Amino acid sequence: MAPSPSVRPQVMGIINVNNESFFSGSRLTAAQEVLSRIGQMVSQGASIVDLGACSTRPGSTPVSLEQEWEYLKGVLELVARENLSGVKISIDTFRSDIVRRAYDIIGEFIVNDISAGEDDPYMLSTVGELGLPYIAMHKRGTPSTMQQMCDYPSGVVEEVVRYFKSFERRAAACGIKEYIMDPGFGFAKNMEQNYTLFKGMPQMKGEVAEFAGVERKLLVGISRKGMIWKPLGITPDEALAGTCAMNLQALLLGADILRVHDVAEAVQCVKLWECLQ
Repeated sequence: MAPSPSVRPQVMGIINVNNESFFSGSRLTAAQEVLSRIGQMVSQGASIVDLGACSTRPGSTPVSLEQEWEYLKGVLELVARENLSGVKISIDTFRSDIVRRAYDIIGEFIVNDISAGEDDPYMLSTVGELGLPYIAMHKRGTPSTMQQMCDYPSGVVEEVVRYFKSFERRAAACGIKEYIMDPGFGFAKNMEQNYTLFKGMPQMKGEVAEFAGVERKLLVGISRKGMIWKPLGITPDEALAGTCAMNLQALLLGADILRVHDVAEAVQCVKLWECLQ
């Protein structure tokens, strides 16, 4: 189930407002630097900018709530003062307290939650109450344990489909009518499972749409991840070409949003996808 040619996929730029991200090129801590990078990403064609202040890469230990907020607060206050247009702000957090504090400063934004509400029992009700757009990601365990939780007896695609069918009910119970699916590449999946899930994206979109009665948008976040650089024997810093190759294929398989470190190159992928349509 590929997206309609009339619906142009979106590009989400990644900015990590911390020093823990696996890719050094995405790390910024000064609020003015973040604002400048947002402007650069918008000029390159990003329609969403995702701000993350708590690294959740496999093997990491998340910072405390107050440390996460310390990283974010000054940036959000500057964003609010600038009254940015032409871009949606997304915040990568699994904590409902961060959502409420951010909402008090900038109003509506997209909540990008790697735990789909499982790591904070108040997250889904908070999102439903505030009426915020929401991204739900599939994972298992915590960043420190997830890579020991890669057993999917019935298959990884089938497991992720079941997960989002279950999430449909959880979301509806909390008043969330629309959400975006993130398969969670690299989160509780080994290399082979990542590629099996990648190839299974049309099946996932189709089965969830049939169950829900509406097609859910699909976000693909594989930028410079291990599933790209490890098979090539390179580093994340060297993985731009591989990322572009995989992003174009993701679009052909039905991705609606590309979450990337390199906006200009992702926008080029979208343009080539349009040519192929």
